[in-house]
Amino acid sequence: MNTNIDRMSPLQRLALWLNVQTRRISGRQLTYILAVIVGLASGGVTCIFEWLLELIKNSLTSWFPKEQVGWLYLLYPMVGIILASLFVRFVVKDDISEGVTKVLKAMSTNSSKIKPHNSYSSVVGGALTIGFGGSVGPEAPIVLTGAAIGSNIGQLMKLNYRGLTLMLACGVAAALSAIFKAPITGVIFVMEILLLDMSMTAIIPLIISSVTAVTLTFFVRGFEPMLSASTIGDLEFAHIPIYTLLAVLCGLMCYYFTSVNFYIKGLIDRLGKQWRKWLVGGLALGVMIMLFPPLYGEGYGIFHHFMKGNVEAVFDNSGFYDFRHNEWVVLGYMLAIMFVKVVAMAVTNASGGVGGTFAPSLFVGSFVGAIVAFVGNTFFGADLSIAAFALVGMAGLMSGVMKAPLTAVFLIAEISSAYQLFVPLMLVSCVSYVINRYLEPDSIYTKTLRKKGQLLTHDKDQAVSVVLSIRSLIETNIVSVGEYDTLGDMVVRVIPHTTRNIFPVVNGEGRLLGVVEFDKLRKDMFDQSKYPNSVQRYMITPPDVIYDGESASSVLEKFENTGAWNLPVVDEHSHYLGFVSKSRILTAYREKLKEMTQE
Repeated sequence: MNTNIDRMSPLQRLALWLNVQTRRISGRQLTYILAVIVGLASGGVTCIFEWLLELIKNSLTSWFPKEQVGWLYLLYPMVGIILASLFVRFVVKDDISEGVTKVLKAMSTNSSKIKPHNSYSSVVGGALTIGFGGSVGPEAPIVLTGAAIGSNIGQLMKLNYRGLTLMLACGVAAALSAIFKAPITGVIFVMEILLLDMSMTAIIPLIISSVTAVTLTFFVRGFEPMLSASTIGDLEFAHIPIYTLLAVLCGLMCYYFTSVNFYIKGLIDRLGKQWRKWLVGGLALGVMIMLFPPLYGEGYGIFHHFMKGNVEAVFDNSGFYDFRHNEWVVLGYMLAIMFVKVVAMAVTNASGGVGGTFAPSLFVGSFVGAIVAFVGNTFFGADLSIAAFALVGMAGLMSGVMKAPLTAVFLIAEISSAYQLFVPLMLVSCVSYVINRYLEPDSIYTKTLRKKGQLLTHDKDQAVSVVLSIRSLIETNIVSVGEYDTLGDMVVRVIPHTTRNIFPVVNGEGRLLGVVEFDKLRKDMFDQSKYPNSVQRYMITPPDVIYDGESASSVLEKFENTGAWNLPVVDEHSHYLGFVSKSRILTAYREKLKEMTQE
């Protein structure tokens, strides 16, 4: 026994020690303890991430005079994207982009298991990308980091699928709560975006992790809210129609946001070679940032100016600085920034940068709201608060792009302490959500996963179908026959050595030609004069085939449509891989459902 312990790695010894120490406590108590640990770890890493990001950004840009053009903006983004790409390629050796999407995919296709390197790799990659000007947000990298911390702590404690998923969710909630100092938002984000069907018992650990992470953040970064709006004013009934107009504009802008994002990524992907993506993407991003400096990094700096009603700050470090008092130039410049931000975000990610769409959606939303207030005040003599409309616009864009209206409402209320805006926040978030859901049913995180059948939902049947792996259910012990075999070959060589009543027929290259059913042979197999008959005389085309990697829901639909109990599995080149039986799928389905729903 001691010899075995000596051979263990330090991590294995820690896991063994923890399992021994926790045997005397209940499962629920263990969950609460782990929730605290996940919250502390996720909150701590979030603080490190923000410190690193600010260090890089301030070192590169804090010394720029605001009235002069920042020519280095042309160079910085390309350098950041190249550094992040090289780090991913040669150090991480894994894809760490699309953080939230990767978390959703891990839950549906990898039993909520995330590789250990994601506990730090997204922090480094994200800080390099955003610090050097990549026009993306830090939330997706930190969400993936928190999820990886929770997942690996769960794996260390040998938790089942549901426990592992809960720890992953605790990490997500803690990380998001820490970066925004918004514990309610972290919990709601998990329920809306990760689409988990949770009981009240499972929600408590989420709250524990979120509160733990935020408490740590308060002591490290102070207790002030992320945004302090001093010019919001009171809600007036006459402003409701204007907020309704803002909601419609946000809904339409959400569709532009999602559509352009995927379109630009497609264009960059066509460049092929990575160096081409660096060159074209980096230069394009540099030009955009030099023309529109607020596009640098996540863009949170401009939020603080909007909270003071100062829209002229968008001209700092730009070549249009001298035109900042011209009302028409201000309007045109803000509109340009709003539309170009989406392009800059997509170019950053597609060129090899590490970041997310969370902050860009808030950025674009703030500009939609600020533009509406600016136009109302400047050209129609209205008395609208730039801060209030910018905040409500953030919620409108976020709600539609992420399909998360509750997260949007509570996030804006928490980061600004502007609780008097609850009515317009709810109005704009809901209307924007409805409009964009009509135009684009999926969120920016789920569109690709739904097409691949890898998206978990609150529907238990569908969720189990997504998680269930068909590949693990393939039976490979069924004896196959060759295309030139005879009935005699089957009687002598095949049938005595199998209990199955179906036989795949393959050619010399291993491709499936058809199947032979035992019932088709029964009449002739006792007549030796029929032994020279080719098996192809008895071969039939299977009612359908299953493709390797196909989703469980698609496979079950094929069984339902054909009425078959066994279907062959082939790869993309029609090579025979085995059989899947309907009974085996149903048994695995029941086991997986029990595993996912047990407390």
